[in-house]
Amino acid sequence: MNNNINKHIINEIADNIMRYIFFICSIFSVIVVFSICIFIFIYSIPIFKEVGFLNFVFGMNWSPSSKEFGIFPMIVGSVYITILSTIIGGGFGFFTAVYISMFAPSKLKTILSQVIDLLAGIPSIVYGFFGMAVLVPFLKNISPNNIGEGVLAGSIILAVMILPTITSITKYNLEAVYKYYYDGAIALGNTHSQAIFGVIVKAAKSGIFSAIVLGMGRAIGETMAVMMVAGNAPFIPKDLFSYFRTMTINIALEMGYATGIHRSALIATAFVLLIFILIINIILSLLKRNNLYFSFSLSSLFSRNKELKNDINNFSFKNIDMRVSTVKADILKYISIIASIIATLFLVFIVVFILVRGLPHINFNLLFGKSNNSQMTLLPAIVSTAMILFMSLIIAIPLGVFAAIYLTEYSKAKSKLISVIRIFTDSLSGIPSIVFGLFGMLVFANLFGIGRSILAGSLTLVLIILPSIIRQTEETLLSIPSSLREGSLALGASKVRTIFKIVLPCGFSGIMTSVILSIGRIVGESAALIYTAGAVRYMPRGYLSSGSTFSVMMWMFSSEGLYINQTFATASILLIMVIFLNALLFFVNKKLKKDY
Repeated sequence: MNNNINKHIINEIADNIMRYIFFICSIFSVIVVFSICIFIFIYSIPIFKEVGFLNFVFGMNWSPSSKEFGIFPMIVGSVYITILSTIIGGGFGFFTAVYISMFAPSKLKTILSQVIDLLAGIPSIVYGFFGMAVLVPFLKNISPNNIGEGVLAGSIILAVMILPTITSITKYNLEAVYKYYYDGAIALGNTHSQAIFGVIVKAAKSGIFSAIVLGMGRAIGETMAVMMVAGNAPFIPKDLFSYFRTMTINIALEMGYATGIHRSALIATAFVLLIFILIINIILSLLKRNNLYFSFSLSSLFSRNKELKNDINNFSFKNIDMRVSTVKADILKYISIIASIIATLFLVFIVVFILVRGLPHINFNLLFGKSNNSQMTLLPAIVSTAMILFMSLIIAIPLGVFAAIYLTEYSKAKSKLISVIRIFTDSLSGIPSIVFGLFGMLVFANLFGIGRSILAGSLTLVLIILPSIIRQTEETLLSIPSSLREGSLALGASKVRTIFKIVLPCGFSGIMTSVILSIGRIVGESAALIYTAGAVRYMPRGYLSSGSTFSVMMWMFSSEGLYINQTFATASILLIMVIFLNALLFFVNKKLKKDY
């Protein structure tokens, strides 16, 4: 009897301890978001005192040598390229999603969906290099001023980058509405095309708009790919073939040598960028209040079914005009077919071109040769990438999984605290990687005294991948039936034992999915690592020494201008990694995922 009482007391103490651990992990995202905003603002104060906030934001000249710090040309450049790339990428992404989800045969639909998912994982540095090697020379030949770099090149590359994201999210929203309203639309006398464009698309319009706004967030925060094709002049662009500079490019180009007030001005640029991201998040929050809203987070595309059904139940055929003419519907159908063909062929061409140019140059010396002043090889990148992967994942996985456990297993219905945590988690996922890099440099490298090192880069990447791990794991745990938990508790198991013995094993496939996606993000990241982990060609001596990952090494190859073949080879290796990770993700979802 006493033994049972003691065992119960021990279990209760363990439950309470673990609950507090889970809670601390869950509020970590809130702490990080506040910390980023506070540190960026504090380091921005000197430039605001020097020139004034309004003069800084609306100043037309950027010349650090003359103490002129006006970022309005960079703001215009960021907005200009974001809007143009969203129009191009959003248009092609929407029509591609319509064709894949509504018109494509089942086998072709599976293939195209896999291709889109694959292309969504390609590192931005690869897209940027393709733009520099192929797109810029092509545009130079047709440019009226013999310039290939500029607004048009940057917009096309950004459009290609955001297209897979917009396509995937739009496709999900269309399919979610289709199963509820297609039969009704057909029963009212519509053809298949009329039902799609007259009912399904209109019913999913809020989710489609969310996908486009999310694409805008990705576009405005992009750094490396745009920097390679923009020309990078700090002036307001006059036409599509004018050089320009975005806020992110401004930070990446000059932070390496900036000091004093110049450094403060660059950090203040990041603060203004955060304001733009906040505006985008507010727009998404307003969409969430719309009863036609669908989840826009990549990590939760296949979740929240209850919310989705409630939203759809509030939808009525009375709210839309289904009178779409047969001719108009057929025209839109063929536009969808043509758009999907163009988008798919262009994206596949990028992959094939990189592989054809890069694979012949992959050799033993490039992979395992000694890297020194006379030659650069990938051996240091292999070691640095492995070290960063290990350190980032060993920290981020427990943090993310424990945070998700608290959000799903200990949260109360409609809890304001849980809502706040989720809002901050989503906000953290929307912060541009260059801002994470600045924060990592200011805090981990400088304040903590770690310096530019693999450890500083790893800690920065923890912040980047943490939101996706939390959201993916949370949605996986929410999909597990409550009856499994109730059965375990009825048999006398404690709350913590139920979580670790029943809930987590059942959610293994979802957790593995988040880990695989995180590996892809780490391997493809470059902007956040240049000023935290460093950009060196030498072998790292440990976690406190600098090191370059594959993406950073590829950026170094392309920057030198003397290693074009090595750049293609590195890009090919990155693409092979993406293909492997997507194949692994497909296997996990097909073989390990449990249906309840």
